[in-house]
Amino acid sequence: MEQLVQCGLDAALGAGASYVEVRAERRQSESIQTKNHEVDSLSRQDSSGTGIRVLHNGAWGFAATGVPTAEAVEQAAARAMEIARATAKLRSNPVHLVPEAMYRDTYSVSFVRNPLEVPLEEKLELLLTAAERMLNVQGVVLAKGQLQSWKVDKIFASSEGSRIRQQLTTCGGGIEAYAAGEGGFQRRSYPTSFGGDFRNAGYEFIESLDLVGNAQRVGEEAVALLTAPVCPSGTYDIILGSSQMALQIHESVGHPTELDRVLGTELSYAGGSFLTLDKRSGYRYGSPLVTIVADATIPGGLGTFAYDDEGVPAQSLPIIQQGEFANYLSSREAAAQVGEEKSGGCCRASSWNRIPLIRMTNINLLPGEGTLDDLIADTEEGILFDTNRSWSIDDRRVNFQFGTEAAWEIKNGRRTRLVKNAMYTGITPQFWGSCVAIGGREEWRLWGLPNCGKGEPSQVMQVGHGTAPAKFANVEVLGAT
Repeated sequence: MEQLVQCGLDAALGAGASYVEVRAERRQSESIQTKNHEVDSLSRQDSSGTGIRVLHNGAWGFAATGVPTAEAVEQAAARAMEIARATAKLRSNPVHLVPEAMYRDTYSVSFVRNPLEVPLEEKLELLLTAAERMLNVQGVVLAKGQLQSWKVDKIFASSEGSRIRQQLTTCGGGIEAYAAGEGGFQRRSYPTSFGGDFRNAGYEFIESLDLVGNAQRVGEEAVALLTAPVCPSGTYDIILGSSQMALQIHESVGHPTELDRVLGTELSYAGGSFLTLDKRSGYRYGSPLVTIVADATIPGGLGTFAYDDEGVPAQSLPIIQQGEFANYLSSREAAAQVGEEKSGGCCRASSWNRIPLIRMTNINLLPGEGTLDDLIADTEEGILFDTNRSWSIDDRRVNFQFGTEAAWEIKNGRRTRLVKNAMYTGITPQFWGSCVAIGGREEWRLWGLPNCGKGEPSQVMQVGHGTAPAKFANVEVLGAT
């Protein structure tokens, strides 16, 4: 890999590039899905290649090859230069990059058990035992399980002198119980929905989730939802559980603060942002309780690394500071476009054959004080929402509607009856402005989201969100019949 990277640098510089960066990468991954007592799908993938991005006459060019030879890499460098020359003829504003120092470094995720080396039989036994526990609950008609693992070994080098090697190991998973009856069809997931929870860690993280130990409860809650009343509609104080808060942060803070959306380069696929450049100073995003940071340094996060894919060191960057907007997520190019002095270190590519894009790291809501029980006790009448079921948000990230798998009414400071088909809706800055309480450190959890999509061609990236449960006042709640 190191030889191929040097070959790419030499070829592009020899062809006249003013700046070159080369990424050689090997990605190994495994996915296991079970349905009831059977294996639904099982795959192993091993992908490797070299991507080359060049600047020439103020324009980008990018090309990649999966052939591990010097000749193939040289040809990729030549294609990247051809693209840059063609782009330069059409581009009205030349690309500028904010400066960055030169780094020589290595980084790897520490773990006890390599998830890709754990025997398949052990993983299947875990998922099928959890399925058996769920299916033993009368009314559960379908039990699903999933485990995913991947390891990425990559080398980055730039014409500015950086040479960086990183090894990232990630795994996680979850279970789902589906119940059917006269009350319709309901789903309950653990530890969260859409595949479960993930961490930059070894297989010991999967073991810590205790999927088998939670399986019966998950099945019982799915069945209980069948006969639960529909969530009442109206204006309520609401409490969002930690996993639902992770999605709320992702959609209504993470994406709108991505500077490429603000500048319009994501409009055709993933939308733009209401957080326009005129809001860079003093804009009120939320209540004074709300402080959110983009932290690529926190151990275990799916958005944790040592350097992004432009060779910029990981950092902890305030996004919202005591309710006021503080910083965009940026790259070296985007930072230069808006007059910033340095990149936010948020530029990553999903693979060796994709260009780096501005992506979330770990977008974390800093904790407040107290437990979930304290938030409930301080609520006279409200709704507690837990585990996302559906989401919808407009292409400017302003108007949203989220639904959860389960919800509970709160009466006089106590959690009471379970309700189903619960949704809440809001307008992003108004919603965050209504935040009246955030749980403390004892309730705070870092969640891993492995499937954030963006870009053309599409890239799926891993990001993280740390949060505790939080309370919001006077929110519109809907119950779907």
